[in-house]
Amino acid sequence: MPENAPSTRALPWFTRPAARSWTCPPIPAGVQDFHASLPGFTPTPLTELPTLASELAVGRVFVKDESSRLGLPAFKALGASWAVHRALAERTALAPSAGTVTLVSATDGNHGRAVARMARLLGQRAHIFVPRGVHPAAVTAIASEGAEVTQVPDSYDEAVRQAAEAAGAGDTLLVQDTAWHGYEKIPGWIVEGYSTLCAEIDEQLAAAGSAAPGLVAVPVGVGSLAQAVVTHYRSRSCGPAPALLSVEPEAAACVLQSLTCGEAVSVTTGETTMAGLNCGTPSSIAWPYLRQGLDAAVAVTDAGSTRAADDLAALGVPSGPCGAAALAGARAALTGAGAEERRTALGLGPASVVVLLSTEGTAANPHPTADLSPGGTRKTAASNDHTPIRPAGDRT
Repeated sequence: MPENAPSTRALPWFTRPAARSWTCPPIPAGVQDFHASLPGFTPTPLTELPTLASELAVGRVFVKDESSRLGLPAFKALGASWAVHRALAERTALAPSAGTVTLVSATDGNHGRAVARMARLLGQRAHIFVPRGVHPAAVTAIASEGAEVTQVPDSYDEAVRQAAEAAGAGDTLLVQDTAWHGYEKIPGWIVEGYSTLCAEIDEQLAAAGSAAPGLVAVPVGVGSLAQAVVTHYRSRSCGPAPALLSVEPEAAACVLQSLTCGEAVSVTTGETTMAGLNCGTPSSIAWPYLRQGLDAAVAVTDAGSTRAADDLAALGVPSGPCGAAALAGARAALTGAGAEERRTALGLGPASVVVLLSTEGTAANPHPTADLSPGGTRKTAASNDHTPIRPAGDRT
């Protein structure tokens, strides 16, 4: 097929027009203040990229750059820090003389390192289970935090099962970012922790003189971050509700498949460079929010994610494959065959504001650069027109 020939393959896509009318209670207050109290905390940049706005035929495009969050290359520290704080406080209240505990978790990379970092900072131990497909550099980074690492030659779901089993031993505490029946409190705290990211976006858009977003694109694994995003935007009592788009790898589209089926289902996952999104089962506490509050879901290829990561890098935003999935998903939804119908379903016009959540930097999940041109030269966006936006009190 010629390089720029249109694909005839149907886009993996789901839409629910009624989502913007659904509402839910807000996340409890206090989370953002907790994060602001942590040593070295600073909001991550919101970067405007006019080149992408032109490509996507919208008014403005902003990328929330989570390549450096609390010293780690992904957003996951927000959820892990708040959940570990809440869980250890509860443990101490119940057993004031309790000694050191081992924090146990399964991970595709970023969450496990965040849990291990919190354990090290708080003088606790960590035991992290890692499934197949996680880059060796990510595994090494987890071990560098002092964690015991168990590599599981199986799927993420199996790693979660083994972590939960290991957490049945004494002096252990499971800190998992997905929920199931009977295990919901700590995953709920993790979701609350992610709300700081959304609150920062509100402040940064206001500082940029921007209208509220018309579309927010969210990379999705088990759906915990998407649950936080849905809760943030569907609990607001004023202003138009944005369209919310979930983006998954085609090899692990459990949320898209669940939405299509009308109930939470598990899927058999395949190989993907979007390792942090390679999850086969939606979180049980996230699913009700995703089912009601997502406007649309799309699945993207590894090639689309790699191209997006390269283009973001050329525009000054370091993004790993999972973070770049947000741009790949926006491109899939807003361009190509059937785009006008999809844009109408999302309520987007030429003046709309699009926010892409780039959830990890390149250090979180190293990936090969794309080689998409006949001569072997990496194809990327040509210009470097990026403008970082921070809250008014944090401008440099």
